[in-house]
Parts: sequence; C-alpha cells; structure tokens
Amino acid sequence: MSLTDIDWSEIPAPEDDGKANHLQGAELPAVGLPATDGRTVDLGVYIYPRTGHPDVDLPEGWNDIPGARGCTPQSCAFRDHYAQLKALGVDQVYGLSAQATADQSEAAERLNLPYPLLSDADGKLRRALDLPAFEADGQTLLKRLTLILRDAAIVDVGYPVFPPDADVLRVIAWLDRED
Repeated sequence: MSLTDIDWSEIPAPEDDGKANHLQGAELPAVGLPATDGRTVDLGVYIYPRTGHPDVDLPEGWNDIPGARGCTPQSCAFRDHYAQLKALGVDQVYGLSAQATADQSEAAERLNLPYPLLSDADGKLRRALDLPAFEADGQTLLKRLTLILRDAAIVDVGYPVFPPDADVLRVIAWLDRED
C-alpha cells in the first residue's frame, strides 16, 4: 500500500470540537512563515499535522489519533488538482505544518509539489490565530484544517477535514459556488 492509498474506514475520523469556529472572518496576523522555496510568506491555505519521512517511523499511536493520518495524501491531492485551482482563480496555494523548513523541503521535493510548504515551527501563527493543535510524541502539531483567504481575511474554514485526500474537492466545490 502506498502512502496515498489509505483505507479511511480503518482510520478514526476527527470530530468537530469547535476549536476553529472563531476563524471564519478573522483577519490574518502579520506573521512571516519560512517557505520551502526560500521566501517568507504571511499566509497559508491548508494546514496539516506533519508529513511522514520514508526513513522515520511515525509517532507512537499515530494511526489512532483522529485526523492525524493523511498529510501526504492531502498534499498530493492539492498537487494533482493544482491546475484546476489555478483555473478557478486561486493565486497561491500553500501547505503549512509545525515541522521545520528542512523537513518541509524534503517533503515538497519528494512529492513534487508545485507550491511551497510553510513552517510554523515556532508556533507564531498557531498562537496568533489560536489554531487547533494536539500533542504527539512530545511535539505540538496543528490539527488539519483548510483556510480560504481573500484580502488577508479568512472567508472559509474547512474543519475538521476527513478524509484528507478529498479536502481539495471541497475547496474546488466552494470556489465553484463563489464564481
């Protein structure tokens, strides 16, 4: 089974805990995030806990944490639908996690992503927006959610996101309705 072929019925789905309710309509704070393409960016589109690395085991119990599994399938789905997103008027697509930029760079290259990944390793954006998070393996990781932004404001929030590889289809449907 590849990283993108996951039987989602075997993975616990996250429940809406209300921790993203405050984000709809919120203004984005001025927080610079290092990107895998060398720039510093101050916004993101989809947020995920962490990408796996082929040579590193997942944290203990990872598959049992609702919503934790699926970062690679989600990133690949956004990659596979990137042209469609651009055709719908999306100027910028970013993935964001609390992983270090070096880890993000490895994933962006390995997955052939046409967009940069952003690092919130210092937690500045998480704290500024009070983003939902959880603890795993001694790390504070972001819960999976998707933000659609216009003019530095959050106009749509997808949360919780499950299954992760279908998230881009929800974004595309939302964009189609807004046209």
